[in-house]
Amino acid sequence: MRWRGNAPAGAATAPGLADLTSDRRLRRLELTVTRRLDGLLHGRYRGLLPGPGSETAGSREYRPGEDEVRRMDWAVTARTTVPHVREVDADRELTTWLLVDASASMEYGTAELDKRELAVVAVAAIGFLTAGVGNRLGAQVLGPDGLRRFPPRSGRTHLLGLLRALLTAPRVGGHDGDDPPPAGGDLADGLAAVHRVALCRGLVVVVSDFLDALPDDPGRAPSWEAPLRRLAVRHQVLAVEVTDPRELELPDVGLVTLVDPETGRRREVWTGDRALRERYAAAASAQREQVRQALRRSGATHLPLRTDRDWGADIVRHVHAQRRLAAAPARAARGGAA
Repeated sequence: MRWRGNAPAGAATAPGLADLTSDRRLRRLELTVTRRLDGLLHGRYRGLLPGPGSETAGSREYRPGEDEVRRMDWAVTARTTVPHVREVDADRELTTWLLVDASASMEYGTAELDKRELAVVAVAAIGFLTAGVGNRLGAQVLGPDGLRRFPPRSGRTHLLGLLRALLTAPRVGGHDGDDPPPAGGDLADGLAAVHRVALCRGLVVVVSDFLDALPDDPGRAPSWEAPLRRLAVRHQVLAVEVTDPRELELPDVGLVTLVDPETGRRREVWTGDRALRERYAAAASAQREQVRQALRRSGATHLPLRTDRDWGADIVRHVHAQRRLAAAPARAARGGAA
């Protein structure tokens, strides 16, 4: 929903990303992200969840006390009657695919950044975190005019070009006519498109509010859950959920007109009704829980970002948590061998 009317008293007057020229916005974005993520940008990791490798390189005999049982190659063991383990090649190059939701619902925001600007910040953070020699970054941007594709390439120039395209992309906001704005593609189509082009095992990052095609019945799966699950079978999938505080609760500001940016529908709401605000908060909480459950079932790692929170701290906490989880099996194996 989009608020109509005057800005609330005390709103921030400092220029945001949208108030700067393209090159200044890009320089400010790069400087902000690199400063906030300083420390995470040192070293080389396979995506945001490092691991020893994933590409099969053959088998060899099992060495007691050195090899993990979970790496047993049961097919070779059965043929030879001698225990064998799989050998894998370490991932030296990473291909990251981004699916960025740039639909009308992502243009909403009541904090310093709106949801779409926060999505660009998330893309910049992912791009800088996964940058490395030989690593490539590709993107598909789901906008009102359909799917825009950016083939995977490496280098800072390619990343900055992608960020510039996201910052300068036209917006649907301001639609006041009787006809709904252009529908564009849906999230399920975008995920299916990524599945077709992401042939090598890598990292897939989906940046969206995940409000697309959410069924009214919480027991039903959204249309994007199945294609997201298919991606998670082969790739490491990170789902970056972007939300705004006004989507979670209504403030008591009297009579407001809400406009659905996806359809153009309007509704006047008296926010002074406490029961209405409570029902709204309960429905919004149930909706976000529905998204969380769908992401969990699909096997994607969930990173929630809010326009009114410290996005840098949230990303840093998430990356550190994932690296601790990735290192836990190796520590456990060493402890067992000792």
